Amino acid sequence: MSEQSLPADALPEYAERVLDVAELIPPGRVMTYGDVAEWLDEGGPRQVGRVMALYGGAVPWWRVIRADGVLLPGHELEALGHYRAEGTPLKEASRASEGHLPRVDMKRARWDGGGRSEGHT
Repeated sequence: MSEQSLPADALPEYAERVLDVAELIPPGRVMTYGDVAEWLDEGGPRQVGRVMALYGGAVPWWRVIRADGVLLPGHELEALGHYRAEGTPLKEASRASEGHLPRVDMKRARWDGGGRSEGHT
């Protein structure tokens, strides 16, 4: 059975775990796809990205991002609105950058899980 043919209320277990982590990230903070995979000690950035693409609409998807802080293609303005509303640290774009959109300031916005004693540190 493919992921696409699952009933709406039946998420794969891995997807549920990824979405649970996304919901733990506090407003104004972010984790990378790789951070989430490391937290779960399962899968990798691509698997987390796939889960977020397929099922992430019901969670704060804008808090799970690429490691370079670039806004999600196709959803830049929506994500930027969330970041500004939550006070997520941003780096303003240089005039030379395409689209002049800011990036998330990863040094200041990255969340390490809030001192969780096992898994991601």
